[in-house]
Amino acid sequence: MDNTTIALEELKQHGYRVTKQRESMVDYLGRNQHRYTAVTILDRYMRTQFPGVSHDTIYRNVKSFIEMGIVESRMQDDQIVVKLQCDFQHPHHHHFICTNCGKVIELKMCPLNYFEKQVPGAKIQSHNFELYGLCAECQQHADRLKNAGSASTGVEE
Repeated sequence: MDNTTIALEELKQHGYRVTKQRESMVDYLGRNQHRYTAVTILDRYMRTQFPGVSHDTIYRNVKSFIEMGIVESRMQDDQIVVKLQCDFQHPHHHHFICTNCGKVIELKMCPLNYFEKQVPGAKIQSHNFELYGLCAECQQHADRLKNAGSASTGVEE
């Protein structure tokens, strides 16, 4: 079962009706599941699909989706960004986020045990761990540009 289908099933299991608007929102996030989307962009998309839907309805659904674990959220540039849950079997996970294209890659390991050893006796109540950098595709592109630039100038680095 794909994540969009799982998300819609989660809605039902939490007692929510799967309306056309909710299905469209989940579908949009599913089509963009490897990138975070600003809630304002999601709001704009939903209002083009359903001109009568209010901002409050969209934001209320996003909040419910976050609380149910259907979407993941984080702050970016003073706004909330969301993406469809990438692993419903393991909701606690972390990400690598490409700073160029925005691609999100799930990290399978949690480093919490490492940090717990550094604060003996403390009780860690929560954590958030993300890695940032260039994904393989963007790094390859950057390397090609760099090599093309040094080849054209005849300068070696």
